[in-house]
Amino acid sequence: MKESTPMGMNKTGMQMSPFDATDMRTGVPSMQPDPGAGDESAIAGMRNSYIAEADPVGSVPVPATVTGAVTAGMSMLAGNAPQLFIDKLGERLAFERTGTRLYDALLAKFDALGDGGTGATRAELERIRADEARHFAMLAHAIETIGGDPTAQTPCADLAGVESMGLMQVLSDPRTTFVQSLHAILVAEMADNAGWEVLVALADENHQASLSTEFTTALSEEQDHLEMVRQWFQRGVIGRTVGSQVAPPPQTH
Repeated sequence: MKESTPMGMNKTGMQMSPFDATDMRTGVPSMQPDPGAGDESAIAGMRNSYIAEADPVGSVPVPATVTGAVTAGMSMLAGNAPQLFIDKLGERLAFERTGTRLYDALLAKFDALGDGGTGATRAELERIRADEARHFAMLAHAIETIGGDPTAQTPCADLAGVESMGLMQVLSDPRTTFVQSLHAILVAEMADNAGWEVLVALADENHQASLSTEFTTALSEEQDHLEMVRQWFQRGVIGRTVGSQVAPPPQTH
């Protein structure tokens, strides 16, 4: 059974009140811009001034341990940017923590509503949730290994928390279905995969071979998560799984 969307008294569109819509169109001037009415340059200028005067979102803390100071110093001497590596490690740490909570919320939605025709099982959801929690612990250990502080809120960690707020709102909304919740999870998994790809590249750039190996394994697991969620979502919406390859354009004669 695929997801069904109810039809009801949705009054958000103008067509629900044709007489008022006619009056509105009559009372509103032409939608074509008036050449003498100005443009958006004023608001753009204001935004530019705010951007120019704004402080950064935050900063990466100075290493508080001897190991961290030595590691950062050697990396800088090699021409690398260890602060960027630490920042992106903090980002993934924050995102994996949120990912664990997203799957907690999805499991609650599953228990209340079932799989929504997706074919997902509780055991599979629990396994992905466990992977997310394990990735979080692995990242915290990785930050400590290179002398960083996993409890520090780096700039990208801050941004990751803000970005994921909307996803958590979807999952925790009692009105959303399991399939609608899966769409939010799909968005998270796509972002997560891209983040791990960057982290693997940064580990290689900073000559952290052991971390690169661990991150590559995590990336492979996240790719599996993404494919599973993608298939569940497609089954829930259209009742079947769609091939991932784009169909070739039709031949014209």
